Amino acid sequence: MIKFLSLLALVCTVLLSPGASAQVYSTTDPLAHTFSIVARDPLTGDMAVAVQSHWFSVGTAVSWGEAGVGVVATQSFTNKSFGPRGLALLKSGKTAQQTLTELLATDEGRDVRQVSILDAKGNVATHTGKKCIDLAGQQTGRQFSVQANMMLNATVWPAMAKAYEQNATLPLAERVLAALAAAQAAGGDIRGRQSAALLVVRGKATATPWDDRLIDLRVDDHAAPLAELDRLLSLHRAYEHMNAGDLAVEKNDMPGAIREYEAAEKMFPQNLEMQYWHAIALANKQQLPAALALLGPIFRQEPNWRTLTGRLPKVGLLTVSPAELNQILTLK
Repeated sequence: MIKFLSLLALVCTVLLSPGASAQVYSTTDPLAHTFSIVARDPLTGDMAVAVQSHWFSVGTAVSWGEAGVGVVATQSFTNKSFGPRGLALLKSGKTAQQTLTELLATDEGRDVRQVSILDAKGNVATHTGKKCIDLAGQQTGRQFSVQANMMLNATVWPAMAKAYEQNATLPLAERVLAALAAAQAAGGDIRGRQSAALLVVRGKATATPWDDRLIDLRVDDHAAPLAELDRLLSLHRAYEHMNAGDLAVEKNDMPGAIREYEAAEKMFPQNLEMQYWHAIALANKQQLPAALALLGPIFRQEPNWRTLTGRLPKVGLLTVSPAELNQILTLK
């Protein structure tokens, strides 16, 4: 592997013009030849970057974003510094194009780079170096850009753009995944597939920055990374219902909690966590027979849930009488 990377470093040096004085690739840089999309939801202002590649853990190299600032996809012979540096330039007030121009001006490897930047206003700037490996290209549209290199054919990025534009009614995360799926269906990476990532950030930063990264999902190594990423997004949506159910419990809104837990459970009916908290909400709503019907199979499948149940009254998460608690804990 070391010899392989060293050879690629030499190749990249040769790719530069004769007058170039610096190597443009080092053995610490990822080879994220790939397809990606950056996009902004014009209704919410939220921004997304999504990617798939035949390279391990592509999300740790290609996709970058910050709420209220923008998103960056940096790929091909990847210059990872374009991520944090690009976001810093956007944060300083520069547009997407100004940011891209400044990044490329100081990079002697610009001819083998591919990068796309989207700012919080929806402006997009994209660069595909003239020495990116064929087939490579880009296409921009209203508040989005798709870009790809080392593709099987030249229909990949147009297919991405078309899918994104045709799925305008979908939430932003699902919409960008539809674009990735179209890219794969059109041929995708000539080497195949290995990893994928999805990042969505708020259009405006809030006073709680820990909540500003709305979705951050990665599939580092998988035979079908887009299918797995889609499953993880669905699971994320289900746990959004779980979180809403927990919030309803905090507010003593048991009907609301039951609705949210039921919604989550319907999405993933085999998930014991979702079944369990639905049952606890039912018990707290004095619907003990329905709660027992759910809890019995859960306890038989995993006894630790029974142990956990005995600890809930102490912290106020299970508000049943001692007799009812005993009935729950002695379920067969």
